[in-house]
Amino acid sequence: MPVLLVNLRRKTPKLSIVDIFISLRPGQWLKNLVVFAAIIFSREFFIPERFTPVLYTFLIFCAASSAMYLINDLVDREQDMLHLFKKRRPIAAGKVPTVYALSLALILSGLALVFSFQLSGYLFFILAAYIVVQLLYSFWFKNIIILDTLAIAFSFMLRVFAGSLVVLVPLSSWLILTTMMLALLLAVGKRRSELTILSANQSPIRRKTLLVYPKPLLDGLVFMMATATLITYSLFTFNSPEITGRQFLAIYLPKTLSSPKLLMATIPLVVYGVFRYLYLIFEKSEGESPEKVLLSDAPLFSSVAGWLAAVFFLLYCFTP
Repeated sequence: MPVLLVNLRRKTPKLSIVDIFISLRPGQWLKNLVVFAAIIFSREFFIPERFTPVLYTFLIFCAASSAMYLINDLVDREQDMLHLFKKRRPIAAGKVPTVYALSLALILSGLALVFSFQLSGYLFFILAAYIVVQLLYSFWFKNIIILDTLAIAFSFMLRVFAGSLVVLVPLSSWLILTTMMLALLLAVGKRRSELTILSANQSPIRRKTLLVYPKPLLDGLVFMMATATLITYSLFTFNSPEITGRQFLAIYLPKTLSSPKLLMATIPLVVYGVFRYLYLIFEKSEGESPEKVLLSDAPLFSSVAGWLAAVFFLLYCFTP
């Protein structure tokens, strides 16, 4: 009997705070930064009474998205155990028991809904819709071709709307479309890279949708969404309000730029970022995890950081 107890203790994994934190997918929190889009482009980012509610919205979506990732990992646990990389996830590796992961997901979802209702009624309904879409994705949509990518794009749009509605800031329709096109690009790029990696490693287990996604179709969708992203962003900058520069800078500008759409100057950075992402997808097959690609690829990270710096400079430093 003592020997049996010792063996049971050895087989029972020790719950680690680190493993729980990893299961929350903190790297995915980068996606929630899109809630700041509305106040950034409305030039209200540095106004405390505007920034604070959006910051709370970001934290609420971080909690809700982590809850949904926990549920998704529980649903995919058996498949992830046979995946080349996903088998290392704490839930798939058995380091985080099912009961703990499910309990934490319910707690995080409940807290997110409660705090969202206290912050704004609009935010509560947006968050509820986000949770419903994510649950449908985990249990159903991710196994249906096309719907899997559309669900991801719709989730991005809900985040953008949440950041706008929580402070009632006007939102450009072109910005919404740009977000949707970019989300679709990331989604189909992810599927394209997954198909390439799994084919190269001849894995017996793969997403059901990957079995029916023709490779030429994914290639066409990637190029289509890349084109749509560039067009919608260009139209967003073209239709944005005119930015009048400081007087001493305006002196050195030609008359053709007397009432410029200066945000159009950021288009080359977006073009480079999209082209670099396409290179990573087709040449290096590194699009399976967009957030990791962003943080690990120096040229892509530099283009995104440069775009953010240019946007903030033109909107907040260049104007009087």
